[in-house]
Amino acid sequence: MKKLQLFLLACLLFVFASSTLAAEKPRLGVLRFTNNTHAGWWKASVGHELQDMLASELASTKSFQVLERKEIDAVLGEQDLGKSGRVDKKTRAKIGKIKGAKYLVAATVSAYEEDTSGTGGGIGIGGFSVGGKSEKAYMAVDLKIIDTTTGEIVDARTVEATSSSSGLNLAGHVGIFSGSLGKYEKTPTGKAIRACIIEISDYLACSLVKGKNDECMSEYAAKESSRRDKTKKSISLE
Repeated sequence: MKKLQLFLLACLLFVFASSTLAAEKPRLGVLRFTNNTHAGWWKASVGHELQDMLASELASTKSFQVLERKEIDAVLGEQDLGKSGRVDKKTRAKIGKIKGAKYLVAATVSAYEEDTSGTGGGIGIGGFSVGGKSEKAYMAVDLKIIDTTTGEIVDARTVEATSSSSGLNLAGHVGIFSGSLGKYEKTPTGKAIRACIIEISDYLACSLVKGKNDECMSEYAAKESSRRDKTKKSISLE
């Protein structure tokens, strides 16, 4: 009888542990964005600004454990302060509790185009148009998901967005732009950036949380197929 009780207890513990692991949210670290375009709005700090925007968007979904790496020195400093004995033992930060990321999210702005119109045409400078009016902006971001244990790229996708000066309604958390991007918030450039950030967040929620067999992946597969077809049609091969 005792053996049976122990066996049942072990089964319950196994089921509980399995369900806990299954329910754990993916642990993500977001890397600084890089740029492969000649977009005039890209400044030295923009890579970090987009990194912060994506991290905030992912955290707002409540679907991920988003790990802050940019401010890691401040976290370590708080732990060192607690270790010094100057902080109440009940409230001090504990050492050895920093979580490791399962995946790193790497993103590169791979394409940016801006259409302008107006008397005498227009020249795009810094995301704005001189002598014309900015009406549309197109942006593409190449996304890579890297497994931190193996270093393998486990997923890759190109996210695209096109916006216009007439407006683009977006659902999502992306807050007020700051820093170098602040002046672009209400421009087609800003709208395209917002759209890409939200699309990346939605895709990761589908791929890493809902799973490869979820219905949403079929929708993204259709988007990817359409993107490839458009790209092929725009290339003239001899």
